[in-house]
Amino acid sequence: MQRLRGNIYSGMGVLRPSDLSPDGRHVQPNDSSSWHLLVIDDEGSVAGCMRYSHHPARTRFEDLRVSHSALAHSVEWGEAFRSAVSRELAATQQLGFSYVEVGGWAMADHVRATAECLRSVLTTYAWSRMMGGALGISTATELNASAFILRKLGGRLLEYGGRAIPPYFDAQYGCRMQMVAFDSRFPIPRYEPAVQEIMNALQTAPVLCGDAAADMMPVERFRPAASAYSGTPALAAAI
Repeated sequence: MQRLRGNIYSGMGVLRPSDLSPDGRHVQPNDSSSWHLLVIDDEGSVAGCMRYSHHPARTRFEDLRVSHSALAHSVEWGEAFRSAVSRELAATQQLGFSYVEVGGWAMADHVRATAECLRSVLTTYAWSRMMGGALGISTATELNASAFILRKLGGRLLEYGGRAIPPYFDAQYGCRMQMVAFDSRFPIPRYEPAVQEIMNALQTAPVLCGDAAADMMPVERFRPAASAYSGTPALAAAI
């Protein structure tokens, strides 16, 4: 999964060789404390991935990865962004939900222009529901239409004071980014049947999970099973 990210992100020009490990992996500190939603192709290789970082309801803005983003330090929009996210965090407590940060989305060339891209995003809605419901946020690049796809499936720009928080340029990655929020209850209505289908498939999806991540398991046991669609979903709780 980390090698796939490294290969794709460096190919897009948003990472330098020095940003990768000697064997070409893109390693992030929160990889080890996150779920990873994977797409496994017919050859048994990881062809797609998305990192799902789960936070308890009483998490503060300062505890989030997005608090270190360029937007959070913007003179013009930083305070509005903080206030908008803090409002979302307060809503998670009222709803009894958790708050999640979704990132690390990468799809191999042979699945990028297929329905697997859509299913990969919809899996975050399905998994959030299985975890008890969630509000979330994703730092999405405008390259490869990533931010557009997230918003097409139910994501939205954060708002503060009646104004949408606009895209911004991130000098670290050299591209425009958007902060896209989502609510696990509300994908675009036409995709609701697909979310339900994915939830059914995830009930028996294979999970790669070490002892240190065992307490992250939402059910007692997972077993591999054929899914109702072409791509094979898998979950990985890294340690």
